[in-house]
Amino acid sequence: MAGIEDKVDKDYASKSAAEIADAPVDALKGVSEGDAQHLKDAFNIKTVRDLGTNKYFLWAQAISKVAE
Repeated sequence: MAGIEDKVDKDYASKSAAEIADAPVDALKGVSEGDAQHLKDAFNIKTVRDLGTNKYFLWAQAISKVAE
């Protein structure tokens, strides 16, 4: 889990990667409840896993990598 604990709120710092993946998006440091609601409304993203596997975010990430 090295490196993950500083990317999540302190309540999730000792959780496993699987537990964090299934946590609400606002478990990520810097993502507010309001941000999480916007993600849910726009893309039906409810969990960290949903965010990490969302096709639009993956497409944008791939395009950004190719653009480098």
